Amino acid sequence: MALSNIKRVKSSEIELKDRLVSIQRVAKVTKGGRTFSFSAIVVVGDENGIVGYGLGKAKEVTEAITKGIDDAKKNLVKVPIIKGTVPHEQYGKFSGGRVLIKPAVDGTGVLAGGAMRAVLESAGIKDVLAKSLGSSNPHNVVKATVDALTSMRDAYTVAQHRGVDLNKVFNG
Repeated sequence: MALSNIKRVKSSEIELKDRLVSIQRVAKVTKGGRTFSFSAIVVVGDENGIVGYGLGKAKEVTEAITKGIDDAKKNLVKVPIIKGTVPHEQYGKFSGGRVLIKPAVDGTGVLAGGAMRAVLESAGIKDVLAKSLGSSNPHNVVKATVDALTSMRDAYTVAQHRGVDLNKVFNG
């Protein structure tokens, strides 16, 4: 959507925690037989509104994960969080992956599956309702979730963008 509200963050300033979302063994058939390598998709975040994802490929599992973490640290974005949940309902889409994210009341927890759960918990969202609607491919689900989170705007950003008072946003 609007690229202006995507805020990039430098990884050197913050303490990040990483989560392995998916690891896959990939085979390449050559004249000498099969050559195996690994691809890993990793999500990093500070659990305080900053999240990023990365893909690493290597011959060894640990190398693939390390490369994924390094790639994720290059793609960090700031996500709006209000009282432990998201500001509003939002759809996200990437290729065949489609996701729906809704705010939830305090105490609900993260109701999301697999790849979405890793992204939402790494971002620091405590209470949220989320549903993966399209493809279950973890790569597309992670990217669609990040798309939905970066498309969100809190009331302060909306008021600033419109050039009006914060009360005008809520009360019309």
